[in-house]
Amino acid sequence: MRILVVEDEPDLLRGLTRSLREEGYAVDTAADGEDGLCKAETVNYDAVVLDVMLPRLDGWEILRRLRATKKTPVLLLTARDRSADRVRGLDLGADDYLVKPFDLPELLARLRALIRRSASATRSVIELGDVRIDLAARTISRNGTAIVLTAREYVLVEYLALHRGEVVTRTTLYEHLFDDTDDTLSNLLDVHVSNVRKKLGHAFIATRRGHGYCIEE
Repeated sequence: MRILVVEDEPDLLRGLTRSLREEGYAVDTAADGEDGLCKAETVNYDAVVLDVMLPRLDGWEILRRLRATKKTPVLLLTARDRSADRVRGLDLGADDYLVKPFDLPELLARLRALIRRSASATRSVIELGDVRIDLAARTISRNGTAIVLTAREYVLVEYLALHRGEVVTRTTLYEHLFDDTDDTLSNLLDVHVSNVRKKLGHAFIATRRGHGYCIEE
């Protein structure tokens, strides 16, 4: 999953980026509102973490403009705890709201929930044959046995599982699994797919030659 973090506090931006990448997310960043809006409108992110108080363009205006063209899930961050501010953010199109200072586990849980809802996943568990995917715990088991995946391997499985029954192109997978710091011209995707197949069975991820990959219903 690819996340955009728009935050002008350098320490918080670095900390969030590091933590999200450790969880397997691809992360792009912006330190001001204009850069954030440009990236949010250009790339199909799975979620945006958006600070309200930003230089050049504030979070309210970013929300207003973004909602004219996109439905990307937005988690709003702000130091303001007034009810009027929460209402304003939600009315402008924010999907969730978190007041600073916040606990990182709560932010991660809220992001997982936003991503599930945007993919119309009504349950936090997906069962595909003998494979069980717990989207909340971010764990995978097969026939009741826990399967150890790297963070990036897990995100690959999660994305395909949330879009099960659909053929997902290689381009789409690169856009959602890798950020600007990754070498997308390499065979990273092929390596991850191969490793997942070794752990969950070759047939778990089907290849549609010339089109992409698919996990069947």
